[in-house]
Parts: sequence; C-alpha cells; structure tokens
Amino acid sequence: MNGADWLEANQRLLVAEFTRIRARLAGSDAGAADEAVSQAKAAMPAPATIDVLAEAFALSAFERDILLFCAGVEMDGALAATCVEQGGCATPPGVTFALALARLEQPHWNATTPVSALREWRLVEVRDNRAPMSTRLSIDERALHFIAGVGFLDRRLSPYVRPVENEMLLGAGQETLVEAVLGRCGDTSGRRLCVQLHGDDRDAQIEIARRVSMRVGRQLEVLCAGDLPTDLEDIDALALLWSRETILSDVQLLIRIDVDADGGRARRFIERSIGTTFVAGSDRLSVDVETYHALVSRPPVTEQKQLWIKALGDSAGRLNGSLDVIAGQFRVSSGVVSRVARNLHRAAGNDDGALATIRQACQESIRNSLDGLAQRVQCTSTWSDLVLPEAQLATLRQISAHVRRRLRVFEDWGFARQSTRGQGISVLFSGESGTGKTLAAEIIANELGLDLYRIDLASMVSKYIGETEKNLRRVFDAAEDSGAVLLFDEADALFGKRSEVKDSHDRYANIEVSYLLQRMEAYRGLAILTTNLKGALDVAFQRRLRFIVPFPFPDAQLRERLWRGAFPARTPVAGLDHRKLAQLNVAGGAIHNIALNAAFIAAEKELPVGMVHLLSAARVEGSKRERPITEVEVRGWA
Repeated sequence: MNGADWLEANQRLLVAEFTRIRARLAGSDAGAADEAVSQAKAAMPAPATIDVLAEAFALSAFERDILLFCAGVEMDGALAATCVEQGGCATPPGVTFALALARLEQPHWNATTPVSALREWRLVEVRDNRAPMSTRLSIDERALHFIAGVGFLDRRLSPYVRPVENEMLLGAGQETLVEAVLGRCGDTSGRRLCVQLHGDDRDAQIEIARRVSMRVGRQLEVLCAGDLPTDLEDIDALALLWSRETILSDVQLLIRIDVDADGGRARRFIERSIGTTFVAGSDRLSVDVETYHALVSRPPVTEQKQLWIKALGDSAGRLNGSLDVIAGQFRVSSGVVSRVARNLHRAAGNDDGALATIRQACQESIRNSLDGLAQRVQCTSTWSDLVLPEAQLATLRQISAHVRRRLRVFEDWGFARQSTRGQGISVLFSGESGTGKTLAAEIIANELGLDLYRIDLASMVSKYIGETEKNLRRVFDAAEDSGAVLLFDEADALFGKRSEVKDSHDRYANIEVSYLLQRMEAYRGLAILTTNLKGALDVAFQRRLRFIVPFPFPDAQLRERLWRGAFPARTPVAGLDHRKLAQLNVAGGAIHNIALNAAFIAAEKELPVGMVHLLSAARVEGSKRERPITEVEVRGWA
C-alpha cells in the first residue's frame, strides 16, 4: 500500500474516532462508534498517527482522547457543535478540562496538571492558567498536523536550524571516526547523549555527524550556538520544542560553537534536550549529561594528498605531481577539498586553471586567521628583479625547492621517520638594509604561489615575561595550516648574543629566542628571519637554522646591473651612464628610491629622466643617511 493509501486510511480512522467522542459527549450509545474505530484500525497498513503519538509520549487512554477531542474540534464541524452544546467554550468552539473529565472515558485528574504529558510536551495549551479547568484548551499546531498525517519541521524551529544535505569527503582517519561514533549512538530516545566532535576540521565534524545520523535513519539539522536566545527560559522552551521534534520526526541536531562565549547557551540547550546532540567546535564543552568525545582534526599531509586524488578523480593524474605541492603547503579541511573539487567538475576547465583555482581556494579558506595578526604582502616580483651573486641566488632557489618538494622527501622517501625534529624550513637573511632581503622573500613566495606575511618582531617583543612567547604563539598557530611564508622582519629586536646569565631578564631573553627558533623548526611552511647584523645572533642559535643567506653590499658590477633594471621599460630616459651611476656606493633599496624620486622630478618638468635628475634625487637620498654623498661618487653625472 502506498503513502496515499495510508493517508486515506489514517483519515478514515480519525473520522471514526471523532464520531466516537461525539457519541460520548451526547451520552448516546457508543457501541457502533467503537466498532467503527476497531474496523478502521484493522484496516490501517501501519500504525495511525494518533497511536504513534500516544505511544511516543506515553499518553494514557484519557489523555489520548483529550488530544483527539481538541483535534476534532478543529477538524470536524459536527464535533465542534456538539462540544458547544455540552458546555464547551463557544467562541471559538473549544474543549475544557472540566468537560473532558465529565464526559470522556477513564478520566483522571493527573492529565490536567502542568506536569502531565499533554502539557509538559506542549501538545495542548491552556489559554488562561488562572482558570485551567474552565478555560479553552487548544491543540498545538505541530501536533494537530502530525495527527492529520502531515509532516513538517515545527515552524518555531525553522529560524534556528538548517538541514545538512551536501555530502563531503573524509580523510581515512576521519572515516574511522564515523564507525566509532556510531558505536556510541544507538537508541538514545528518552535519554541525553552529547557527542562532542572537537578539533580544527569543522567541515569534517559536520560530515561525521551527518553520516552517523543517516546510518540511524535521521536527517541532520545544524544550529549555530550564537543564534540561540539569550534568555534562559526561551532556551528551555526551544529545547523542549526540539526534543518533541526528535520524537515526532526523524531528525537529529548538531550545534556549532564558533565563539567560546556561546558555549554557555549551548550547554543550557543540551542539558534541557533529549536524544543525541552533536557539538562541533574547537574545544571541549563541559556539560552535565552523558558525553562522548572525538577529536576531528584536518587530515595530515599524506591523507591530504589522497583526499585531493579522490575528490578530483581522473583530473588528478593530469596535474603532473602538483598535488604533492598543494598537500605539502596547505592543510585544509575536508570540506574545502570537496567544495573545490565540485566547482572544478562544474567548470571543466584546463589543468593549469584547475591548479590555480585549487591554490587560490586553499589560500582564501585560511587567510582570515592570519590577516588580523600580520601584514599580507602582495608579491609580484620575479627572479629577474633580484640582483645578487650567483651563490646567493642558487641558495635561494634551493630554499624554494625545499618548500616545493617537502612532501616527496619527507613522506614518500621516508625522511620524516628518520628524525623527530621539526620539518619546518627556517631561514636567516642577513645583510644591510636595501640589499634585497625582503625582495627575495617576495620572489620565493610568488614563485611558490603562497601568501607572504610580514611580522614586525619589534611589535611582538614585550617587556613582560612570557608575553613575547604568547604573541609569537598566536602567529604560528594561525599560520600553521596556511602554508604561508612568514617573514620576521628586523630580528635584531629579539636576537642578541648570549652572554653569562646575570639576572632573570637575560635568562628570559634567551628563552624567547629559543622559543621562536623552536616554532620555526616545527612550522610546516617557510619561516624567514631578516637581520641587519648576522653577528647579533648567537652561534648556538644559528645551528638551528636550515639556511643562512648573507646578502652582501653590492659591488660596482652589481650596482651597474641594479641601475640598468631600475627603470621600467615605459619610463622615458635620456643620456643615462650606468657605469657612472654605479660609482654611487649605495645598496639596491637606495637605488630604487633614487630612481623613483628622479622620475617624479623629471615628470614635473615634463622631461625624460636624465643624469641631472638622478643627481638631485641622490642628494635627497644621501641627506637621509649619516654619510652624505661625496663628490667622487657623483663625478661626471651632470
């Protein structure tokens, strides 16, 4: 028998039940009506809604009849008229407890109390609590439609919850959690169980809860803790409505806790609800109910790669090993992988575009955590913009290769199992200001397609013991999954030669340096320190760095190369003598400043940039330094 047949049979039974109650009210012989009810029940292919509801809420026969009486007044005109004739409420027609006690079978006083199943579960409402026996009773709209065979989520819950329908991929370790959680989520009807899925993969937490709910035949709904009412009584009322909904329909709830401050309201809701409630959040929540905890973290590097392969399908093989780079650089949630893969399948673009899309999506998914703590630097420079000796350039390219191939070397080739030390790539760039340290960091980040974040160590250092480490910890924790290149500029603010520890300040200064280098070693990306004076860093600390790259002050030959690349191709120039310009003993940063200032001077005079403009700009630049420009350096410029 199909659904339409069941619905028709359910309605026939309700008509028979309403006729039976009308006979009781009128005091006439109810034998025929009782027989009609028995026949209608026998014809039901599955339990009727009124019987399902009565069993679910443990209603007595008298309470069941009160509920039918209230429903009948709404649905059956003849019963409503009889109710008014026999002393019920007239406008609008309504049932009273007094009338029900007088005319229905097996009456008992307990059914009228606030703690009865009818009133505790808000199946019926008393319109005036000052006169509960004589005031009109009204059946709850959700209960009324349920009895009629129409199922829907209580409209009072709709503003708070939303269904979870999209399926997402899970990492191998996360897949095992589904079975573990399922083993603890059997029949929880009538009792409270809180399944706490905590960790840094919120998407996987929701997907695990969705799969467990699906396996037990329920639809998962999500509620954000921040959307819960602030008034405790309102939370209790909402929890009761939800608890009733879990009985009336096959739904299950997950509460998302995005802000710690919302934990109190979530706790109140959970402790007032029945059944299984999932909680998704970063940390554990203390609740006074039976609790099961499961740590749901983002998949590790090796699982990230397999997750991308699984999500991308056939197109994964056409990316020519680029997934090694993606998995090695970014640690994203399983939901990000699933969403990116779905978008790529819809777009069906070329593989080069797919790789750029994957990289951009990974960056955008984790930028928010760092943007408030450090300055994101736009990286457009390339290797052709950097003028350095070949030895330094070769080392910088090697650093880039270490980042790009870390997954293959550490995981595929087994180096990760050889050493328990961190796999981070920690680098020191040393040299005077303007020698290209920051530019080199930009170029590496640009080549790798990674974000570059500049952290001012001077702002991180605090005179209060322990605060510097706390500031650094916030940066590294936020950056851990981003794959970003971290540039700690002006490291001289923190580094100093270790000397004999004379007081607690000396000791804590060393602790701060050690902590920074330890986090750099453990950081799964590239962390770069810059310093004007390499000697400021103790030799013992230098041993903990994977690369140390000295940026020499440029000689005349390098300065000439810098001058030749100082002006964009579209800049009008006239009579420039790069050999004479190289006489000026300045670094690349100063050369850039002079060239830019000279361009403005020439533009104001509507002339191409010439030696005379560069001479004026050089004198302005020299005035900023302690050592002014000598006549020998600018001889023959003008």
